Amino acid sequence: MAARPTRTNSKKKQPPKYIFVVGGVMSGLGKGIATSSIGRILKSKGFTVTALKIDPYINVDAGTMNPTEHGEVFVLDDGYETDQDMGNYERFLGETISSVNYMTTGRVYQEIIRRERNLEYKGKNVEVVPHVPLEVIRRIKEAQKQSKADVTLIEVGGTIGEYQNIIFLEAARMLKHEAPNDVAVVMLSYVPIPNNIGEMKTKPTQYASRELNSAGLQADVILARAIVPIDEKRKEKIATFCNVLPERVISAPDVESIYDVPLNYEKDGLGDILTEVLGLPTRKSKLDDWKEFVQKSKRSKKEVEIAVVGKYFDSGSFTLSDVYISVLEAVKTAGYHLGLKPKLVYLNSKDFESGKLSYSELSKYAGVLVPGGFGETGIEGIIGTIEYVRKHKIPYFGLCYGMQLMVIEYARHVAKLKDANTAEINPSAKHVVIDVMLDQKDKLIKADYGGTMRLGTYPCKLRSNTVARAAYGKDKINERHRHRYEVNNAYVAKLTESGLVFSGMSPDHKLCEIAELPKEVHPFMLGTQFHPEFLSRPLTPHPLFTAFLQAASKKK
Repeated sequence: MAARPTRTNSKKKQPPKYIFVVGGVMSGLGKGIATSSIGRILKSKGFTVTALKIDPYINVDAGTMNPTEHGEVFVLDDGYETDQDMGNYERFLGETISSVNYMTTGRVYQEIIRRERNLEYKGKNVEVVPHVPLEVIRRIKEAQKQSKADVTLIEVGGTIGEYQNIIFLEAARMLKHEAPNDVAVVMLSYVPIPNNIGEMKTKPTQYASRELNSAGLQADVILARAIVPIDEKRKEKIATFCNVLPERVISAPDVESIYDVPLNYEKDGLGDILTEVLGLPTRKSKLDDWKEFVQKSKRSKKEVEIAVVGKYFDSGSFTLSDVYISVLEAVKTAGYHLGLKPKLVYLNSKDFESGKLSYSELSKYAGVLVPGGFGETGIEGIIGTIEYVRKHKIPYFGLCYGMQLMVIEYARHVAKLKDANTAEINPSAKHVVIDVMLDQKDKLIKADYGGTMRLGTYPCKLRSNTVARAAYGKDKINERHRHRYEVNNAYVAKLTESGLVFSGMSPDHKLCEIAELPKEVHPFMLGTQFHPEFLSRPLTPHPLFTAFLQAASKKK
């Protein structure tokens, strides 16, 4: 008798899928939001999704980049300092992303050189091609493996045609060659309407498409960015000259909010198009929770004007709000959930110092927020701001440096420590109430700056009967940090006697994490050593931002 055949599982597992998002014509079109929105759509279809960012900089990470040039430094759970788009990914996907999901040219070359020094290439000649793109592909696959993602999105920084990112496009070409049915390319391009012509012009997108072709890649989908929705005639023209199907030219007009973007893409069926391109199962998008959030943002009518007093807003003749993007989005999304419409006004602290702005200007705002920062520039303007809002009982929220400067202001004007300062600005001050952390002193002496701050997620214990404890609704929290300086414990007793409450402490009681004034003294005056904005999500706003806006909405 013949042996009975072994039963096999006929359901074949899908191989991992990859989507590269590249930019054409010019930078600043919103590749990060596009990538995040695609991720949100695919996640709503039930696929596991992760997202990577490739930055074409020699910097090993984003931590040493000037925020006025590059934007916000976003810190991941594991402490890696990354580009602000990583924050967009986490907010849109509602996921915690690992450091393997972020790479720069510098980091890629650093790893290749490490491996070459360790003889891991077995004596081969190590060359830009193929070894650099192979390292990029290795990192992409590692990110997919760690997250077990069905779909891995890879945003390639810069613009097609630039020398800096050609090696990353080569990685995309090689991966596409390796797995032609598992890789898709999405090109975000700009379709201008010149004022003196009054017609939408597709030629820049055609040129961008040819540049992409010259790198050995063909766009499967083109996202057409413009100030208005793209019409059918322009879609057909782009399709003809860029070698894509007309239905795969997706309209991407300017919208009221970045949170409208996933819904806007779905109007053109982007999710179904990508699942078709990649051979994924057909599934319905379930974006009801996202739609409800967007509707909340549009229903919110009560305007609350918040002054954001920072030191990094000016970039030439322009105001650069991207340096605080996570903070601004945390304020907005918390407001929407409260039925409020936050109106954010950006005030440069240097203008208070110079006298260009009067502190009395602050009286017209419902609340004042001071985000993080480093260095001496504009600091006295911030300290003056804090003194004014404390005396006039205007709700105040300070983040990182905003908390440290709040402590300095209180030490100077309430605890009567006249010369109070931070070691970052004046290490010889009589009262150094903010001092360098012990484990950071040797690093500063050795000029060991890159990636050496207190970074990543740390636990914190909350004191009962405090504003912070009431906001969180629990006594133990975990928050992300990025700092070298801390409240000097030698002054905690003096500051506490003077009325300042340290409502959050590290579990070993060595680090002051939250400082606040009691509610009977001030409607809301609270600062955090950590960065709560990094954990705020559109669907789950951070409790401290919610508490701040609740207080601000009550100000008369």
